[in-house]
Amino acid sequence: MKHILSVLVENKPGVLSRVTGLISRRGFNIESLTVAPTEDVTMSRMTVIVNADEMGFEQITKQLHKLVSVYKISDLTDEDAIERELALFKVCAPAERRHEVIEIANLFRANIVDVGKASLTIEATGDENKLGALEDLFRAYGIKQLTRTGKIAMSRGA
Repeated sequence: MKHILSVLVENKPGVLSRVTGLISRRGFNIESLTVAPTEDVTMSRMTVIVNADEMGFEQITKQLHKLVSVYKISDLTDEDAIERELALFKVCAPAERRHEVIEIANLFRANIVDVGKASLTIEATGDENKLGALEDLFRAYGIKQLTRTGKIAMSRGA
């Protein structure tokens, strides 16, 4: 089962390495990882997606709690959380078909961030399903390059 962990850690060198090392040493694969400073510059939030059974997940969280640099761990797996990813698509778009690619981008509320002679670069945010659907549509035109961020997540409400 995929688990979404939101981990509040010290914003110091080596913390990311200690957290990811702890997870990988126990034989679990990190499927997605994002890290960035929070509103408090001394802290960073890590969003980690890991595939583990319940016992394995419990082992991971117990071990993470033992790290001095870890302040708080939130399991967002079964919560009503807000989840987003960012994707950049460089799509083949010759002049005669460019309007079609732009229309698809507009339907998905994506933004054109770069225009080349034969391509468009589109920025899109959303959940995994939305970005997958957009990718499927752009494949018909030819995707020259694609990059996606890891998932970020935050609990709703107070």
